Amino acid sequence: MYLGVVYCPYARLFLQNMTAAEENYLKAIFKLSQEGVEVVSTNAIAAQMKTSAASVTDMIKRLAEKQMVVYVKYKGVELTAEGNAKAKEMVRNHRIWEVFLVEKLNFGWDEIHDIAEQLEHIKSKDLIMRLDSFLGFPRFDPHGDPIPDAQGEMQQRSETLLSELPAGESGIVVGVKDTSSSFLQHLDKMEIELGTSLTITDRVDYDGSLELKHGDRTISVSERVAQNIYVKQV
Repeated sequence: MYLGVVYCPYARLFLQNMTAAEENYLKAIFKLSQEGVEVVSTNAIAAQMKTSAASVTDMIKRLAEKQMVVYVKYKGVELTAEGNAKAKEMVRNHRIWEVFLVEKLNFGWDEIHDIAEQLEHIKSKDLIMRLDSFLGFPRFDPHGDPIPDAQGEMQQRSETLLSELPAGESGIVVGVKDTSSSFLQHLDKMEIELGTSLTITDRVDYDGSLELKHGDRTISVSERVAQNIYVKQV
């Protein structure tokens, strides 16, 4: 059963008047839907946004009125075509700004998320198009996430979590699941970044930690760390 939304001939006007909070919710729903679920639960959205279920419900009603989402009773939320397009636009803006901050202003990959969160809400599409061209039309951001192009298309690639790589196999780091500053700073201390080659030399049954060959060194990472690093098997 869907939450009833009467068609509004001024819906496109609403799209131009979306608040930053509404855009952030669309982006969060899109991110969660990319993890393999078609209908995103309100509890998952609340956890992602670090807010209460009641606040999520209020926002979903607002987004439904603007025809950006539909609510499936007892299940959760789906983005409409308009909602999906707007969410991809916000993701594109965010990730292009992250590339700019790292490549042109020399920020670390652990410093850019909160700044990009502010910059992504700038309304000028021409600015983003020029910035994209200036950067050479990057396909991935500094965390390894794909950047939607102007048509909303994203390049996909084969990748697996380091924790799922078989013992004795090697992989090239292509992304991170956790983009928090604390996690990225932890990777910096271990000198792990995009493009780093890692080989699993041993898997500890007791706690799931891994011993890795990293260049001419052997390092150990916890299971939690391994579950947040994407690699391309080589």
